[in-house]
Amino acid sequence: MKNYTITVNGTVYDVTVEENVGGKAPAAPKPTPKPAPAKAAPAPAKPASAPAPTGAAGSKEVTAQVPGKVFKVPVSVGQAVKRGEPVIVLEAMKMEVDVVAQEDGTIATINVSVGDAVESGDVLATMN
Repeated sequence: MKNYTITVNGTVYDVTVEENVGGKAPAAPKPTPKPAPAKAAPAPAKPASAPAPTGAAGSKEVTAQVPGKVFKVPVSVGQAVKRGEPVIVLEAMKMEVDVVAQEDGTIATINVSVGDAVESGDVLATMN
């Protein structure tokens, strides 16, 4: 029998795990919740100094497919891009993920800079 302490959504549980001996599973005891330890103050969501979009917004949005961190911005405002060409490169789970242009166009705005944290669905740039 082994004892573990597990935290789920801020609630701490003491769990006892028994080995299955002889093909018969033992009766499972109910987990006992403990009061959660005091939490530190949450970190601010996003800095207020997020870069303002450069130029007038375009009609087509380039959005993040996954949450991550902006690794590279290989294009600039006014640059023509072809369908499938990387517009922003994100780092997600230690991998580089290209966010590509969905069609030919010109970059109208870039709404992020290198190092920014983004969520899935965030508008990273716009195109015309």
